[in-house]
Amino acid sequence: MSADRSARLLSGLLLGAGVAHFAVPRPFDAIVPRALPGRPRDWTHLSGLAELAVGAAVAHPRTRRAGALAAAALFTAVLPANVRMARDWRTRPAPLRAAAVARVPLQVPLVLWALRVARD
Repeated sequence: MSADRSARLLSGLLLGAGVAHFAVPRPFDAIVPRALPGRPRDWTHLSGLAELAVGAAVAHPRTRRAGALAAAALFTAVLPANVRMARDWRTRPAPLRAAAVARVPLQVPLVLWALRVARD
């Protein structure tokens, strides 16, 4: 896959996730770690804004490297929410439980992808 196409896909993933934080915030509210101060919805919106900003930065060649490095940091920062989701969804039906558990190790290839886009 070309470096430009990889960057566009990464940007699309981030922009889509950012929009989802505003369009359907409840699932994101539910996985905000309880240790964070304030309301979960505020964190949902803040993380959605971060994804939109990072996705936009990755989309533009002039800001792509900084945006991709920020994406790697963002993918790392959301790991606690994914761990919480995996823990909280232990009693859900098997397909949902499997999806929640899969999100945790999925952060590794996402971070590596973002670092590759930053390097290219």
